Amino acid sequence: MRVVTEGVGCHVAFGTNPTATEQDYYVPVTDPGRISLGPVTTLRVVGITTGAGASGNKTLITFPEGMASPFGPGDAVSLTVDGVPAFDFSHKIVNSVNNSAGVGGAFSGQILVDYDSSSITAVYNQNNYASMRTSVIVAVKTQSGSGLAFIQQVQVS
Repeated sequence: MRVVTEGVGCHVAFGTNPTATEQDYYVPVTDPGRISLGPVTTLRVVGITTGAGASGNKTLITFPEGMASPFGPGDAVSLTVDGVPAFDFSHKIVNSVNNSAGVGGAFSGQILVDYDSSSITAVYNQNNYASMRTSVIVAVKTQSGSGLAFIQQVQVS
């Protein structure tokens, strides 16, 4: 992530629900900051079960056979399904992960996401490409007074 400040320096925090403080990464006005968000995490989705979980208001995501979930409990994830926007969601929290072999006769990872999909009437079709990815929120606190922060996701190799 690249951060450029204007006016005053700022402190930057990122994660599932961050609050920037003076102890977080500092970006001065004179030098853009480059912050690693870690590896890119994304995976194809082959199954979506709506109204899942004990309370019936979660969403169960199934990954391709042989693929364990790269997402862990507490991670924030976003889902995009081509052609069926009813299934799309942004920045929802993973409740649990099941990577054990033979889950309901399947050999693929599954995660339970804190997204209430119980009112979705559409049926997921594997022909509609679906992908899940990690998502983060960025919080900024100015050093003093007011200023601007420009935040851009970049990929460095």
